[in-house]
Amino acid sequence: MRRAARTDANQAELVKALRKVGATVQPLHAVGSGCPDLLVGFRGVNYLIEVKDGEKSPSQRVLTPDQVEWHHLWKGQRGVAKNIEECFALVMLT
Repeated sequence: MRRAARTDANQAELVKALRKVGATVQPLHAVGSGCPDLLVGFRGVNYLIEVKDGEKSPSQRVLTPDQVEWHHLWKGQRGVAKNIEECFALVMLT
């Protein structure tokens, strides 16, 4: 049985910052199976972002085996962000 999906402590902050600059954000963390945490739409382009908590140690920020497999198999845009700056960089705001 699958456990309830958890969000990283910084996910709400990142979602708020993305929405503030005009992006639409759909949380996907409950999908599971390695799917990234956020679907972000900005300027006609969709971005998939896996959120990791930059306050945690590097060993606690690694992708899970399911996430590694998902990222390896995905043929479209995807990225990992630990903070607002990395989110903005992924959606080409910087």
